[in-house]
Amino acid sequence: MTGSTISRTSVGRAELLSRSAKATDALSMFAEASTQLRRLMPYDAAVWRVTDPVTGMMTAPIRAENLDEGGCAVYWESELFTENVNLFRDLAQASVPVAGLRQTTGDLPARSTLYQTFMRPRGLQDELRAVLRVGGRPQGHISLFRAEGRPAFDDAETQLIASVLTPLAKQLRSFAEPAPQPLPDAPHGPGLLLFDAGGGLLSVNDDALAYLDTLPEGPAVPSPQGIRVPAWVQATAMKARAVAQERDRGQARARVRNRAGRWLVCHASCLREAGGRLGASAVVIEPAKTSEIVPLIVDAYELTDRETEVTQFIARGLPTGEIAAQLHLSPHTVRDHIKAVFEKVGVSSRGELVGKLFTEYYAPLAERNMTRVHTGDTTDDAPKQRHHSPIRPGSRAGHC
Repeated sequence: MTGSTISRTSVGRAELLSRSAKATDALSMFAEASTQLRRLMPYDAAVWRVTDPVTGMMTAPIRAENLDEGGCAVYWESELFTENVNLFRDLAQASVPVAGLRQTTGDLPARSTLYQTFMRPRGLQDELRAVLRVGGRPQGHISLFRAEGRPAFDDAETQLIASVLTPLAKQLRSFAEPAPQPLPDAPHGPGLLLFDAGGGLLSVNDDALAYLDTLPEGPAVPSPQGIRVPAWVQATAMKARAVAQERDRGQARARVRNRAGRWLVCHASCLREAGGRLGASAVVIEPAKTSEIVPLIVDAYELTDRETEVTQFIARGLPTGEIAAQLHLSPHTVRDHIKAVFEKVGVSSRGELVGKLFTEYYAPLAERNMTRVHTGDTTDDAPKQRHHSPIRPGSRAGHC
């Protein structure tokens, strides 16, 4: 890499982070980051996803670029049931949470089920995927694709992506900070959706339909009922089946903020039929309890483990002396922790702290509705697409 190239990359990286830092929500951050990143390392298609930082599950919102609908089930079936190359759950634990498909397979992408079932039919020849991670927790996923005729992602590009992951993850994490006003109680009971083994929707109750109507726009899959099921909801059902089959581990659980700013939780389990056979996967959507959301909010304010403990005791109404006894600290040390918490959260009293962190629901952050986009190519020498091009002008691009 020449000196001029290094300088151009450094300037471009700084511009990417500067513009992304000004974003007010995840979708606008994804849009800014992708626009700037394409100028540094061209790619033909991409998916930017928010994830639940506790379970690692994909949630909303999602930005998909230059990918047609119809591939969600294929993509996540590969990820959850058959793939053994660059799994997101493995990358989340890796020292460097970014990897290219051709780099990992020694330029033998056919070793990857994802390549065979999802990428090659769409004319894609390489994927660079990364986990936006901070504090050991995944805040989002990135998948960048190059079409046939493009060079594979190289080490310099991998290093560039690795260098922006933590700042972008911190920005995503900050979007969990609550707005000041609470919203009224939810008007619906639990929503229930049943999915078959292939991720197809079997049935749904009216409460689930009501919740689906409130979710951010994003990649979705059609169903026989005429309902567009969000890709991440279908992925949650497939995760539950993978866990039941002992092909995966963890929880099929994700939290999401709807367009009105209300936190919802989506969780799934695989049912058993007579004789113990696996049956349908049941997905429940319902309002998230305070206990579900507090870890996200606390994480967003970057409280230390000790500050989090002190905050929890404050929420229970314990005085400084009792908190000190519980934590085996001096009252002076506890007061220092309380002062640090107040400064990070931006409050001046215990009551204000509890009200800001532990209110059941929070007012909305700005949400953008446009999540499926077609991006213009930024290079003059871009190769013509062959076979089934992922870029189809005029279509609603997107996947999972």
